[in-house]
Amino acid sequence: MLKKGNISKQGNIFKKGDVFLVTFILLLALAGILLPEAFSRGANIRKVAVIRQGNKIIKEVDLDEIKGPERLEISGDYRVVILIEKGRIRFEESNCPDKVCVKTGWLEKPGDTAVCLPGRFMIKIEGKKDEVDGVTY
Repeated sequence: MLKKGNISKQGNIFKKGDVFLVTFILLLALAGILLPEAFSRGANIRKVAVIRQGNKIIKEVDLDEIKGPERLEISGDYRVVILIEKGRIRFEESNCPDKVCVKTGWLEKPGDTAVCLPGRFMIKIEGKKDEVDGVTY
C-alpha cells in the first residue's frame, strides 16, 4: 500500500536547458555537413577528366569547356567508347566481358572514377584549382 507522501509527481523529463543543448548540438552537426559544401562552391575548381590506359595518360579533358557531346574511341585488348558532355563523362560502350565500366554511369564530380579492368582503362575526374601566377598592383 502506498502512502500519499511517497507518490512523486511525474513532469517533463527535459528542462529548458536540456532542450537548448540538444538543439545547439543538432545545429552544429547540420552546419558541419552543409558549410563545407557551400564554401567549396565558391572556389574556382575546374573539372578535368583524366583518361588512362594502364599507366599512360591518353587524354585530359576540361569538362567545363566542352561545347557539345563528343565520343572518344580507344582500342587495345578491348575497345571502349567514351562519351563526353559538358560537365560529365562516361564509358558508353565496351566489348569487355562484364561491362561494369558501362554500368557505372556518369561521372560528374571531382573524385568520381570508372574503371574497365579487362582493358586497363580508367577515367577519373580531378578538381584543378585556377591559380594566379602573378600579382597586380
